[in-house]
Amino acid sequence: MRVAVGNDHRGLQVKARLLPFLRQMGHEVIDVGTLDTQAVDYPDIAAHVATLVSQGDAERGILICGTGIGMAITANKFAGVRAATCHDEFDAEMCRRHNDVNVLCLSSHLLGERNIDNLVALWLSTEFEGGRHARRVEKIIALERRRAFEPPREGRSSDPAG
Repeated sequence: MRVAVGNDHRGLQVKARLLPFLRQMGHEVIDVGTLDTQAVDYPDIAAHVATLVSQGDAERGILICGTGIGMAITANKFAGVRAATCHDEFDAEMCRRHNDVNVLCLSSHLLGERNIDNLVALWLSTEFEGGRHARRVEKIIALERRRAFEPPREGRSSDPAG
């Protein structure tokens, strides 16, 4: 599988460990992250990986920063990208099985080396279940195609508290 990997300065050490692991698993790696600890803006890195995934130049993407959150927010702005920040193996498995997530965002501060290897291996090997989840992902894709979200009229609560 072709995997684009990006990192900011806080994700450099994790990426340095992750690239050989991915190659050892037989994946082709596209490294678009920073190469040193000089501060960089994570949206630039996330946009690069998200573009590769969105355009089909990479099947999956992995982004690493301090929390993984800003990377996920940025990556999700690109058509066809479903990015999720995962902190454990349950998150990694379920985001693939139920949401067909194609960009994994990781926190360099919260995950240990062993956890990252296991989490990434599980995420890469887990297939999308389809079924009722495919219908839901299709709704997300439909929202991407619309400029503004209009809440469905059916089933809407009239109670402002929800």
